[in-house]
Amino acid sequence: MNLQEKLQKAMMDKINKQKEEGAAFLATNKTKEGITELPEGLQYAVLQEGTGAKPRVNSMVRAHYAGALLDGKEFDSSYKRGQPFEARVNQLIQGWQIVLPMMSEGSKWRLWIPSNLGYGDRGAGAGIPGGATLVFDVELIKVLD
Repeated sequence: MNLQEKLQKAMMDKINKQKEEGAAFLATNKTKEGITELPEGLQYAVLQEGTGAKPRVNSMVRAHYAGALLDGKEFDSSYKRGQPFEARVNQLIQGWQIVLPMMSEGSKWRLWIPSNLGYGDRGAGAGIPGGATLVFDVELIKVLD
C-alpha cells in the first residue's frame, strides 16, 4: 500500500467512525421523551411551537440557527453573529429541506441530522468532519414569500 492509499484509508476510517458514533447516538436519542424520528432518519424535538405560516420547499425564509457536532462543539451560529440568515429552503442541506416545511413561523426546533442528510462524507470546511451527525437549533422567524 502506497502513501496515498494509506492516507485515503485513514480518511475513510475517520469518516466511518463518525458515522458509527452518529448511528449509535441516534439509536439512543430516539428513545428519549419528546424526540420524533422521521423515516429518513432525521430526529427533532419541538422546543417552541409557532403559529405562523409554513414555508414550501421553494420558499425564502428568515431563520436563526446554531449548529454543533455531537460532542457539543459549535461550528456556526447566526445568533452569535447577531444576524438571522435568509435563504431558499431548497438551497439548504437536505435535512433542513425536510424539516423546515413542517415548521410554522415562530417555531424553534432542535434537529439531529445524520451525515447523509447533512454534508455527507465530504464534511464542510474545517469545522464539520466527513460523516458527522449534526445538531441544529433552528428558529423559523419568517416565511418571506
